[in-house]
Amino acid sequence: MSSEELQNLLSERDALLNELSSLPHIVRASIFEKYDVCSRPGCKCHKGEKHGPHACFKVSIAGRQFQKYIPKGRRQQAEAAVSEYRRALQIIDRITAINLELICSKDKNGQQRDF
Repeated sequence: MSSEELQNLLSERDALLNELSSLPHIVRASIFEKYDVCSRPGCKCHKGEKHGPHACFKVSIAGRQFQKYIPKGRRQQAEAAVSEYRRALQIIDRITAINLELICSKDKNGQQRDF
């Protein structure tokens, strides 16, 4: 690997790390819509016309799955937060590829490089 290629990889990695730090609203979740049946006897929801749709996060933290309602008017923010998570994964994948290339690369004398 030439020193120019090395510099390009290091610059790309720095830019990716900078972009990763600019994603403060990351939420690792999926969004789905839920329809509910309430506890009021005689409510129309017991006859098939359920309440909803209600937007929810489906989240897994420390091996525990749960659902969290997304407040009305916050759906767009929730989708943006999930989108940030997806972008963070893309960034981490690319940083991984760069680091693997750097770890396995050799200088012009055939010696392992410091990365």
